[in-house]
Amino acid sequence: MRIPGGKAMADWQAWQDSWDRQQEFYLPDREERFRVMLDAVEALVGDRPRVLDVACGTGTITARVLRRFPGAVTTGVDQDPALLTIARGHFAGDERTGFVTADLTDPDWPSLLPHDTYDAVLTATALHWLTPDALRELYGRLTTLLRPGGVFLNADHMPDPSTPRINAAERAFTESRQAGARAAGVLDWPDWWAQVAAAPELAEAAERRFARYGRPEHGADHSDQGALPVAWHLEALRSAGFAETRPAWCSLTDAVVLALA
Repeated sequence: MRIPGGKAMADWQAWQDSWDRQQEFYLPDREERFRVMLDAVEALVGDRPRVLDVACGTGTITARVLRRFPGAVTTGVDQDPALLTIARGHFAGDERTGFVTADLTDPDWPSLLPHDTYDAVLTATALHWLTPDALRELYGRLTTLLRPGGVFLNADHMPDPSTPRINAAERAFTESRQAGARAAGVLDWPDWWAQVAAAPELAEAAERRFARYGRPEHGADHSDQGALPVAWHLEALRSAGFAETRPAWCSLTDAVVLALA
């Protein structure tokens, strides 16, 4: 698309769609877990929630919150400059949402938020990169950002190391499915980032991103590196001060844990 003067205009919806397809390469049941998360939000805090989207990326959760709950307001938090560029471009002009650049390991990051408390804090496929100690500290901070009765939901890789034969069978099945998807032209994580780096509207932000995290490599295990089992998360959330915790959904590799403030 071009605007007067011949300058190209970024197609932010296309970037959102390509991000979704790349993520579904790894998470074919991704939309199901989002539905479960939003069902829990509506059941526990209603259909006009104030939502904090933690490690928001391109705003995947934000988009689904606003589509299901038109009266919601959201704040997205991330520090990835390329993903935030997509998010800010896509949601430009929507007064219901805003995005904050912040490091979740910085104890003072909540001071950057536009609201003191939220009805719901949501995150998906993001927090497994934190060390266990850093994740415990984050869970503790989130208790201060939720109003009494507010809900936290974390959808992420949460493997069970006690079932090695099941895990091996699942891994073989997943690798076969992904090989078929690659043959059909679906982009994986490194290939998607290669496209981002080549796009004029994202190249500079991508370089800043690579300087911080490194370039994605083919052959790297993107599935559950650093992931912790469901029981660990439930114990950590209870220790952080949440009143009730439980699993809300699970697959053979992933889960959604729910915690009530």
